[in-house]
Amino acid sequence: MAEKAVSLGVKPSAAKGAAEGNAQAVENAILAALPRKDRVLILSKSQLVSLPERTILTEMAEPIEFGYFLNAGVVSIINVMKDKKSVEVGLTGKEGFVGLPLVVRYNTSPTRAIVQIEAKAYKIRAQDLKNALRSSDRLKESLHRYSQELSVQAIQIAACNRLHEVDERLARWLLMSQDRVGNSTFRLTQEFVSHMLGTRRASVTIAMGTLQKAGLITYRRGQVTIKDRAGLQSASCECYEGINRQIERWHRDGF
Repeated sequence: MAEKAVSLGVKPSAAKGAAEGNAQAVENAILAALPRKDRVLILSKSQLVSLPERTILTEMAEPIEFGYFLNAGVVSIINVMKDKKSVEVGLTGKEGFVGLPLVVRYNTSPTRAIVQIEAKAYKIRAQDLKNALRSSDRLKESLHRYSQELSVQAIQIAACNRLHEVDERLARWLLMSQDRVGNSTFRLTQEFVSHMLGTRRASVTIAMGTLQKAGLITYRRGQVTIKDRAGLQSASCECYEGINRQIERWHRDGF
């Protein structure tokens, strides 16, 4: 059963204060880049919430009631088959947003979005987001751009899951997660990773052992620590650099 998002008690007035730099800092890249008046508008309609691990934010084929501008943590975007098998097709952190179909006025989700690493987010009702999009061209453009960045992940990960070995895919996944968490140590279970990578838990155990024997990571009691990031990048497949290279290229192209 999905966990429920826990409110941190941030009222609209406090959210406005965050936009003005008087309360908790806005870490979400999309919100932080908005003109001040647009950011205040979004935050006045949002609530800062705590999202425990495994909280489901959107479910496949179900209505999207809320959008989430992530302020910390990591959310996995996964595709679930009829037999309940699943595989990750993207992940997002404080650079992103969950609920992208709302941007083009679609009301249901094609994927499940589930919290991978405990997160915080500015949660906004679907209708409030749609109203804000009508009054903020900058917000609309930013969310369209982010949807393209997430699509690059989906394209690359599809190829990665078909063509690369589990240890290479695991290295890529750990690097992408660390980029969003900002710490070398974070909670992780092999069962959860097996679902994300679409492979057997036994294969994840072997891959984790391979990376640990190479001195790249340590794994104990549900926590992984990246000891050698440069080495982990070398152990990763080309997909990690490929995703980042394309996104950086687009950022340079920005106008």
